[in-house]
Amino acid sequence: MSITSIFHPELVQEHYFPKVNAYYFKQWEDYEMDYHAHKDVEIMYVINGECIVETLSEAISLKKGDFILLDSNIPHRLIVAAGLPCRMLNVEFTFINSSGSFPSIKEVALEDTALSDFLNMNIPYIVLKDPNEIYHTLKNLVLESDKKEEKQMMVQLLLSQLLIQIARMAVEDSEIKKGNQQANAYVNQAIEFLHHNYDCDLKLEDIGREVNLHPGYLHRIFKKIMKCTIMEYLSTLRMEKAKALLTHTDIPIIEISQYVGINSSQYFSQLFKRYTRMTPIDFRRNFSSQIEKYRT
Repeated sequence: MSITSIFHPELVQEHYFPKVNAYYFKQWEDYEMDYHAHKDVEIMYVINGECIVETLSEAISLKKGDFILLDSNIPHRLIVAAGLPCRMLNVEFTFINSSGSFPSIKEVALEDTALSDFLNMNIPYIVLKDPNEIYHTLKNLVLESDKKEEKQMMVQLLLSQLLIQIARMAVEDSEIKKGNQQANAYVNQAIEFLHHNYDCDLKLEDIGREVNLHPGYLHRIFKKIMKCTIMEYLSTLRMEKAKALLTHTDIPIIEISQYVGINSSQYFSQLFKRYTRMTPIDFRRNFSSQIEKYRT
């Protein structure tokens, strides 16, 4: 009996061993493959050049050192542009139910947490960047598979090693993405707080307290995601609100600084001029003159 999906629950319940069914090096150029699906799990590794692997849900651009692991029966096709050749290494494998002295996937997963977590991901495919170890294992796997000897222990060993390497990369990639999602949630929460409270005297500590984060950590993730600091974002928000008040209300300029959360009217004028290259007075006059021109 054999299992084709790498995420089949029986892989961690019974004793199955990986088995290479096909492999090849090939250079593609100006080529567009029809949609197809394999009964095997497939790894497509870009040695040189670039290509697109298109699934029914998205088109994935792959460059040198990128690879995709496709679970069985996932429709996909390869697209390689003219003038941009792509050299690839492909390996296809399944899992066979048998006995042997070599540890089964179940036994390996019991010893390696990352592999155990990976086998439970149940995703159609995953795209990863090789940290200079996957190609070495893949190449050795192909060289060993080329041998005509009866015993295939080395092939199983290398394929198991490959799965462990990919699993660790996949789990790490998943954790990074989860961390980024959480960071985005914190940043969005901070932005919402700023938009509701820009007219208050705010400090970084106040914002961190509101989103239940250490202010230093909030500062780092906010700058990484928004490409500016929290205080820079707050200043821009305040200046945009001040521009709206200057153009659409008759509120005295000396009071507008209070409306946008800046206690010093002198500092407000300096900040506004730095932001708009005009003083608040000049900005209001300029807007008023533009309205008069429009009316006449």
